[in-house]
Amino acid sequence: MEMNLPKVVFGTSSLGNLFVALPDAVKCAIVEAYIKAVHGVAFFDTAGKYGAGLALESLGICLRQLNVDKEDVLISNKLGWVRTPLTTPEPTFEPGVWKGLQYDAIQKISYDGILECYEQGNELLGGYSVKHVSVHDPDEYLAAASSSSDQDKRYVDILGAYAALNDLKLSGKVDTIGVGAKNWRSIERIDKDIKLDWVMIANSMTVHSHPKELLEFMRKLERQGTRIINSAVFNAGFLTGGSFYNYREIDPDSSSGRELFQWRNQFYEICEAFSLSPVAVGIKFGMAAPGVISIALSTTNPERISENMAFAEATIPDGFWQQLHQESLITTEGLEMVMNK
Repeated sequence: MEMNLPKVVFGTSSLGNLFVALPDAVKCAIVEAYIKAVHGVAFFDTAGKYGAGLALESLGICLRQLNVDKEDVLISNKLGWVRTPLTTPEPTFEPGVWKGLQYDAIQKISYDGILECYEQGNELLGGYSVKHVSVHDPDEYLAAASSSSDQDKRYVDILGAYAALNDLKLSGKVDTIGVGAKNWRSIERIDKDIKLDWVMIANSMTVHSHPKELLEFMRKLERQGTRIINSAVFNAGFLTGGSFYNYREIDPDSSSGRELFQWRNQFYEICEAFSLSPVAVGIKFGMAAPGVISIALSTTNPERISENMAFAEATIPDGFWQQLHQESLITTEGLEMVMNK
């Protein structure tokens, strides 16, 4: 099934209160701004993990309030997390990250678990159906293994989850099957056993971090026709001024923290010298990676939507990339990638 995606798809983590609890009116303003700014069908990427289902719920509410026709919107739901009652002072699945939640979430990756996620997701959307599905955070599921034998068992669970997704596809309930993960190595492993229509790589292919091995894997995906959506190209907001790097708060007094802030300071100086927005740079670098058909962006500010969409069309001078390379801020492979795009 062909995925005709816009260059920028909207990642709905902000609708799930990532880092900040947004008023409902602001959430709907964000959704409306994206729909107005996108060319063609609006594409929303969401997940049961985002705010323990709050992002799904909020997206459905906003679409209904805006009277958006079901045919004018496509929704991707990354499956693997199920909403559960909140029995602790804050959610247990990612403490300190999601704000103002009324529910918790647990990971359920298996044949039955993924079907439960699918059904709950559609219920939370309240009338809007999901046509693109994937297994969410298989890397985290594998990393939680207590032993090598437990990890083998968990991988069997992942294969079971894909059997469920394949059944959904064969029945015509969904159109495409993918994967969403932060550790791209887990995607590489799954790709050997499952025919994926698309992959979403998060935090891994950014102007700050772009491993040679990942570039080679993305070229392989491109050759075999597996589409790639690049997500979290600002390393979860750090490259645009945030204090979290890949969803973990940075200790500025640690050696790794000092190194990150030093890189960012140098990066900002070069951006300023070329009169470029760090956001535009992050977007264009992320889009230049092999096989990338779309980039997933999220924001808490509706006024940023049109600006971000415009950045996807921006032109970055070759001299800027060369300066980043000269200052050892990007690798030789990264330089070649953007120069040859």
